[in-house]
Amino acid sequence: MLLPKNIHRNFILVRKIETLQSKVYRVYSRNLSTDSNKKHEIKSQYDVIIAGGGMVGCSLACALGKNSILSNLKILLLEGSPNKQFHLKPEYSNRVVALSQKTKTLMKSLKVWQHVEEMRLQPVRNMQVWDACSDAIITFNSAEILDEDVAYIVENDVLQHAVNTELTSSEIKNVEIIYGAKISGYELPTNNTTDSLVKMNNGDVYSCRLLIGADGANSAVRNAMGVQYLSWSYEQMGVVATLDLAEETENTTAWQRFLPTGPVALLPLSSTQSSLVWSTNVEHAKQLLQLPEEQFVDALNDALWKQYPRSTTVDAVTSWLSSWLKSAGLPDGATRQLPPSVRQIASGSRAAFPLGFGHSTRYVAPGVALVGDAAHRVHPLAGQGVNLGFGDVRDLTSFLSDAIYSGLDITHNSWLEKYETSRQRYNVPTMLGIDALHKLYSMDLPPVVLVRSLGLQITNALQPVKKMIMSHATT
Repeated sequence: MLLPKNIHRNFILVRKIETLQSKVYRVYSRNLSTDSNKKHEIKSQYDVIIAGGGMVGCSLACALGKNSILSNLKILLLEGSPNKQFHLKPEYSNRVVALSQKTKTLMKSLKVWQHVEEMRLQPVRNMQVWDACSDAIITFNSAEILDEDVAYIVENDVLQHAVNTELTSSEIKNVEIIYGAKISGYELPTNNTTDSLVKMNNGDVYSCRLLIGADGANSAVRNAMGVQYLSWSYEQMGVVATLDLAEETENTTAWQRFLPTGPVALLPLSSTQSSLVWSTNVEHAKQLLQLPEEQFVDALNDALWKQYPRSTTVDAVTSWLSSWLKSAGLPDGATRQLPPSVRQIASGSRAAFPLGFGHSTRYVAPGVALVGDAAHRVHPLAGQGVNLGFGDVRDLTSFLSDAIYSGLDITHNSWLEKYETSRQRYNVPTMLGIDALHKLYSMDLPPVVLVRSLGLQITNALQPVKKMIMSHATT
């Protein structure tokens, strides 16, 4: 879209001023460096350094590199792992993510989605969630609620490769990547300094105006900020594996059953395979990892099909509510699909990882910002963890772009605080809701089972409420 001439002239003027400000800043910081900086020989200066080259960190680098307003920024991405050649294998990886529609939109804007489609993904068009301690159930159908797919199941390494393909394309000229980067520490801005220093194990030191921590749940950038980090362990592990189903189906349904020990979920990969995420206590998880494959499959099928002890009171009340909903012409939950049976697991695909909650009370500090797991960590039961991180990428890029367009410095508190406020307003309620669900389904006391079962039945019966839930989960 063409801008009016006067607006276009103003935009060009702002860009020139920003470029001049950047040059003046670099000369100023070079000539008036503080005693702290004098102790270090700076190998290279950057506008932005991103610590962490996982899916979120690389996506952020890609977004910053492709934004025309940010094209003058000199950006460095530091990734601790070596640069490995990727080859798409016939067998599926056991680590997958459920990408929301909003994440798909972001990836399309970065031209990443086309690479994912060229490799492989599986749409989720239906979801069925049910309680092992009652007959309560909730179902989501994309055609009825959203007129689009609920989510897309993509392997972590497939998405990572798709992002890296665009990040290293000729379209991006202002992003430098260092693989195998081992960071020994950070010096953040103080009253006497304006740059952050990133110190490497090999003795190199880099400086930047804006440091972004995308370095995971154990973020060293967050630790350097000295902010409060609220965290706790769920005393659970997530057991993952790639499963071969007993029958070939369309397989576009995500299944999740809440057991007394934690939820077990099957995510579709293809017409014959699904990905397992089984959250359970640590002792049970270790037992599952040690079982022979045939016994593991038997245990998994039991988890999906076994009839657990029921409360007669809970059954009576939920049965009455089901009858009342049916008489009122509302969905009563009686119609349900049966989950698939698992035939075997892909050899060597079993693994487990610890589950916990974590949230940084601040996402920003002078010259510093956090994204992804460095800022927040959630239970995987809702599949929202990585989507929250991609939301950070989207908002941080947008606010930084607006700041530069308005003539602000890239470390100006105004846009940094807007970024923090925007993300916390979305992330915190989502995280607390997921945590509440986990706690609610961790108890098998009859009164608790009754309350959650009635809530699930009523929610399933009210289409506007279901649509609101799915709309939030996919944005």
